[in-house]
Parts: sequence; C-alpha cells; structure tokens
Amino acid sequence: MQMSPEERNVMRQRENLRRQTIQRETEAALRDSGLRLNPRERAQFESRYVQERRKVEQALRQQIETERQKELPALIQQLKKEFQIDQPTKGPATKPAESPKSKK
Repeated sequence: MQMSPEERNVMRQRENLRRQTIQRETEAALRDSGLRLNPRERAQFESRYVQERRKVEQALRQQIETERQKELPALIQQLKKEFQIDQPTKGPATKPAESPKSKK
C-alpha cells in the first residue's frame, strides 16, 4: 500500500504523539512509585514498564475481541430482523404466480 507524503506525515505525527504519551506515563509511574533510581536502574524501570504495559494492552485487546465475537451473532440477528421488516420480502411468496390459463 502506497501512502502519500501527507499520509506518511500524519502517521509519523501519530506515532510521535503515542511515544510522547507513553514517555509521560512512564515518568509518572516512576514518580508515583516513589523510587529513587540511578540512570541505569531508571532505564531498566522504563523498559520494563513499557514491556509490561504492552502485555496489558494486548490482553485487553484480546478480551475486547473475544467479547465482540460473542456479541456479533446477536447484533446480526437483530439487524436481520430490523431490515427484513423494512424491506418487502423477496421471492415467490410476494408475487403470486400467474397460471397459464389466466392469460387467455
């Protein structure tokens, strides 16, 4: 898939914004923890925070997808009923077949 320069720029901006958000949240987590870490420990903390955050987000995405899959059949049935009411029924039941004798 080819993206235009504008689309690539928008994607870059979104990615940068996402990274900035994660960085701010990582710093807040470190601050909230009350830990006083040297630069090496801080880097390890940040790395682990991002790693564990990714796991949590993946688990939540999976949970949401599982719930969505459970709900879809009922949604489809509801929409099927709703749209069948709105549309005239198609098929031989709606238009009575003319017998060959009635055309005379």
